[in-house]
Amino acid sequence: MDWNLDSIIKDSKKILLLSHVNPDGDTLGSMCALYSMIYKRFKIKADMNVVSNIPYNYKFLPNVNLAERYFDPSLVYDLAITLDVASIERIRDSETLFNKAKIKVNIDHHKTNSGFGDYNLINDKASSTGEVLFKYFKEHNWEIDKDTAICLYTAIMTDTGNFRFENTSSSVFKAAAELVDAGANPNLLYKYCYETKSKNLVLFQNYCVNKAIFEHNNKIVYTTVYKKDLEKFSAGDDYTDGIAETLRAIETTEISFVVKEVDSKTTKVSMRSKHIDCAKICSTFGGGGHTFAAGCTMKHGMKESIQKLLSEIKREI
Repeated sequence: MDWNLDSIIKDSKKILLLSHVNPDGDTLGSMCALYSMIYKRFKIKADMNVVSNIPYNYKFLPNVNLAERYFDPSLVYDLAITLDVASIERIRDSETLFNKAKIKVNIDHHKTNSGFGDYNLINDKASSTGEVLFKYFKEHNWEIDKDTAICLYTAIMTDTGNFRFENTSSSVFKAAAELVDAGANPNLLYKYCYETKSKNLVLFQNYCVNKAIFEHNNKIVYTTVYKKDLEKFSAGDDYTDGIAETLRAIETTEISFVVKEVDSKTTKVSMRSKHIDCAKICSTFGGGGHTFAAGCTMKHGMKESIQKLLSEIKREI
């Protein structure tokens, strides 16, 4: 890394931090962690931008209540930083704000990230963007306080599936231990992230799992989410989170996916696998992500999207 985030921040007065669409614990935790550190270290209050509603179970994060969804597109920031944004399209309309910024920084851990910033801090070996930030803070002697520890622990915990996914390395546990020492409470944070679900969310996910379709000797399993399903359960965008993981957990499953209807000609796909490269499959349709967890947006209706996905998956399975 031949550039220094310290000096870039020090020379900036107006700073914008951006999370990705349908925010998860990593993008929100990383954004709030960096917000805390910038204020603690430089006494600068950055703006935080979310392009979707913040899921209820992440509203405990320190300072997340300061994040705003809408910004004046005419604003010009000295510095804009994306957190956990695998591709620039994942900040939706806020791409205008990012592109107009005088300096653009991209901090991420996805192997499919193209490096779209003026400066890029990308480590595809890291479990999460939270871990990328943790390592940067440690290497550059940024003292991690309790608020930052809570945010980073949440980011790492959620992107490792509570320390059980394939990306859980020894460095993850070392980071988690230091963050606990700095004030993160594992029991409380687990309850916030995994045991704070509405009745509607649980019923909706059960409904989606119950109508799952099995293909290829039960090695492929998928379910569909139509707009009418979302309306029936008054479901938010985050209600589909975790469904693909539930389907992957079935003993015979090699690969699972959820196809969500955006409109009659557009669908969003969330894919998980045990051994197959999901990122490779999703990249065929302009998406990306991790080897065992990826996604994409397809410019096809539900039926055609499913046919194309199955065709591509069967080439790899």
